[in-house]
Amino acid sequence: MLMGGREGEVSIVSERYKVVALTACVMCLCNADRVVMSVAVVPLAAKYGWSSSFLGIVQSSFLWGYIFSSVIGGALVDKYGGKRVLAWGVGLWSLATLLTPWAANHSTASLLAVRAFFGLAEGVALPSMSTLLSRWFPSHERASAVGISMAGFHLGNVIGLLLTPVMLSTIGISGPFILFSSLGLLWLTTWASGVTSDPRNSPFISKSELRLIEAGKTDSSTNKGELPPLRLLFSKLPTWAIIFANVTNNWGYFVLLSWMPVYFKTVFNVNLKQAAWFSAVPWATMAISGYIAGAASDSLIKAGYSLTLVRKIMQSIGFIGPGVSLLCLNFAKTPATAAMFITAALSLSSFSQAGFLLNMQDIAPQYAGFLHGIANSAGTFAAILSTIGTVISLDEMKDTKAKPIKVYYKISLKSKPQKLETLGTGLGHLNPSSSAADHLLSQCTSIGH
Repeated sequence: MLMGGREGEVSIVSERYKVVALTACVMCLCNADRVVMSVAVVPLAAKYGWSSSFLGIVQSSFLWGYIFSSVIGGALVDKYGGKRVLAWGVGLWSLATLLTPWAANHSTASLLAVRAFFGLAEGVALPSMSTLLSRWFPSHERASAVGISMAGFHLGNVIGLLLTPVMLSTIGISGPFILFSSLGLLWLTTWASGVTSDPRNSPFISKSELRLIEAGKTDSSTNKGELPPLRLLFSKLPTWAIIFANVTNNWGYFVLLSWMPVYFKTVFNVNLKQAAWFSAVPWATMAISGYIAGAASDSLIKAGYSLTLVRKIMQSIGFIGPGVSLLCLNFAKTPATAAMFITAALSLSSFSQAGFLLNMQDIAPQYAGFLHGIANSAGTFAAILSTIGTVISLDEMKDTKAKPIKVYYKISLKSKPQKLETLGTGLGHLNPSSSAADHLLSQCTSIGH
């Protein structure tokens, strides 16, 4: 039985699992709040007469703020801890979600500003998650913890895609925005009193669980507020491998996130509710496969396989699998077949969570939030290009039914060579006996081991 609580207090569930459960819940809300707009943009476009080009601008406006807050948010997380920064982020993005329908009704400028502010607030979510889990979980449990948290993230797509059409048809455009913003504020009430940024500061954790967490770490993951040595950071191939992996991952991910309902509606002429169901299935299986990848990764590490080898295995699956699946999507003739290929692509891509996403904690544990922010900003820039580029590609193609298929075909061609090159650089491993700066120096000799 899992125990928790100081001075003999007994709890059924360990504190670190309470932390990861709440993290998974907020990651679910994080993505659900994004997806609402991907579905609501269809009736909004019809109501206000938006062109397909302007749709691309609306879809990408979230990323305008997101790209700037990732690095700053990551640095703040490393200095002040994930609890406080994430709480502020949730409060602000819930407010922006609530204001979105009002902004759309007021003016296009107001809508774009609110969406950019929404992205600005959400930029702290992933760096906060990365830092919190690195502090609350021993090394051999981190992949599973990330898998659980990211499962919540992907389930947010499912919940958003399924609930939004129902609420749009029953309550109206403001319905889903009010619901998800309210859930964010409700989550805050639990988070504020039940979690600490570091397990050593928790009044609820048992001494035995704290010893287990500390014994399972090969690093000191507490940052005293210093910025990392940037020149050293950017001189190492593992840093660039992580950034490059994030760029190629986000290139395809955000196109699928933003345009999948439109794809099923345009190519297969299904209604909005049906499109939402076809779009939801891939994200649901991605949540499951992501946890499987994390559990498999932790099992391999416990069995004695090197950390670098395990990260590379997971990253290979997460890179090559989606490229092949999206190439096959070009031959889909029915919505069920298309959903099957997209499901395979997203399910296999979730293995990257146990690859580059965890490697940030491996090579620079004290600065995991900051490194995550840098990689996320680079990936966000790629997401902006791919989201707007999709509109340009659609406008250039005359055959309406071939449009989205060719776009997804381009995604796979864009991603695959870059992903293979990232494998060639190798992901770094952790040097147990060195400081955070030395972790980075050690990569000169660790690449390819």
